[in-house]
Amino acid sequence: MEVNIGGGDIFKKAAAANDFFAPRKKAPEALAPAVTIRARTEASAWRRKTNDLDRWTEIELFVQVAEMGSLSRAAEALDLSNAAASRHLSALEERLGARLVERNTRRLYLTDTGREFFSRAKTIVADLKDAESAVNATALNPTGTLRITASLSFAMHHVAPLLREYTERYPNVQVHVEAANRYMDIIDNNIDVAIRTREFEPDSNITIRRVAETRRLMAASPGYLAAHGVPKSLDELQQHKLLIYTFANNPNELRFSRGGEVRVVQVSGLLESNDGQILRAAALDGMGILVQPTYILYEDIVAGRLVPVLDDWDLPRLNINLAYPSRKHLSAKVRTFIDFMVEHFDRMDYQRKWTSRFDGA
Repeated sequence: MEVNIGGGDIFKKAAAANDFFAPRKKAPEALAPAVTIRARTEASAWRRKTNDLDRWTEIELFVQVAEMGSLSRAAEALDLSNAAASRHLSALEERLGARLVERNTRRLYLTDTGREFFSRAKTIVADLKDAESAVNATALNPTGTLRITASLSFAMHHVAPLLREYTERYPNVQVHVEAANRYMDIIDNNIDVAIRTREFEPDSNITIRRVAETRRLMAASPGYLAAHGVPKSLDELQQHKLLIYTFANNPNELRFSRGGEVRVVQVSGLLESNDGQILRAAALDGMGILVQPTYILYEDIVAGRLVPVLDDWDLPRLNINLAYPSRKHLSAKVRTFIDFMVEHFDRMDYQRKWTSRFDGA
């Protein structure tokens, strides 16, 4: 290789040769491309991280909107402004290339695509919240909204009276009670704990914990029995006015057992209702004989407001269960509520009270 440096100065030649073969020091200008690439890489990573956070906020917001039926309430729940919430929802729809929510001046509802996305997204959100709650559970510090469902009668008699004690014990939990005389789908309705007397759960993803058994019995007010007489046999029921609960299995057919004897009695009602509290009020008012679980009638019978009828016969008993989605790690709010209910049922000795006969109660 020839190096043409001009002139004959030997020192200049040597210096030139050394400069040529020695490792070159990069000028500040030469560093610029590397700095730029690194900066761009860091900026790209930051944007990806920000986008990931935005995507999670979008999904969490959409689930809240679907559950609450309101963009403003969902925004408030996530501590977002209405404008920010609207932008997140629009960004989600734009990213997915699909309309998820339809809005007009009166209401908000999900499109078919929105309902499909909601069924998947809510599971993702629930799983992540369960993961967070599992950490909180270590310190027994449950947080979040606990969604409970029960029949109106059970909610009035055995859930509402306990809420003050539970929320004082766990002040970071907000409780939502859905009173319904029907079996709501736990998964679709985002229910944490359902309290019900269902014989079984058709969904294998639901766990059942039995907390008590209860008899079903017939009772009437002292005034009604004084006016119409006390039935001495099952055959005499045909001469009485009955108050029928329409959500019972075969409501117009009563299956009695005593020892080894089984009798089936067909009945019709003076009053029929899908709510036990309406029938209880009618019975207290002297309208007739009702058939209800002991957990509804116990206090009235002990107080003498209602009197058991043909108590030596048994109707099919009911199991009271706590049903909740099966998860490897229960969230703290669910676990503490289940433990709280079991503790209360044991302390009150409901199993014995609700399965005893009243001739000695």
